[in-house]
Amino acid sequence: MIATDDFWALIEASAAATDDPDARLAWLTERLAERPTDDVVDFALRLDEARARVDTWSLWGAALRVCGGLCSDDGFHYFQAWLVGLGRETFERVVADPDALADVPQVRRLAGRPNRDWADHEWPDWESLDYVAERAYERITGDEDGLERALAARGRDVSMSPDPQDEEWALEDRAEFARRFPRLAELFPLPDRQPWSVWETARP
Repeated sequence: MIATDDFWALIEASAAATDDPDARLAWLTERLAERPTDDVVDFALRLDEARARVDTWSLWGAALRVCGGLCSDDGFHYFQAWLVGLGRETFERVVADPDALADVPQVRRLAGRPNRDWADHEWPDWESLDYVAERAYERITGDEDGLERALAARGRDVSMSPDPQDEEWALEDRAEFARRFPRLAELFPLPDRQPWSVWETARP
């Protein structure tokens, strides 16, 4: 069984092993593939439960500003996984106060730099985390779709895109953003004219 504490221990151990996102994916896949298939299903569910805690309009607005307006539904889904990858302590701080993103070193390094100049590994997303459980399950069983069926057998599935349940707000409203996120607004000021849309692509 992989309980919540075990899930976070694995996430943080992968970060201790390597800071390369693809290498972390390989590390996590290897560790999970050494365990029973039920543990792999547990990992997928723990990731989904963590992601649900940051699947909010509030954090979507924050992600939109950090990413310079490029944060589609896919982009925000991957941003949620990236938040998980930061580790439990940082994740919990951001859950409690999304403006705490302004204190995250990986975010601060992006401030003042056009997103077109960001290296791939600097983007605040970690799409590959979604594939860890699926690949580990397939490696154990040889069944490409085995994880999906195992989740269905438990009466569960996992989210494939954002579905915030909190109160929606006008993410493009500059004054409202500054009220909600004073530190992020200072760290990522907008030019006088800047189009914003959450439906832009996740990459320039």
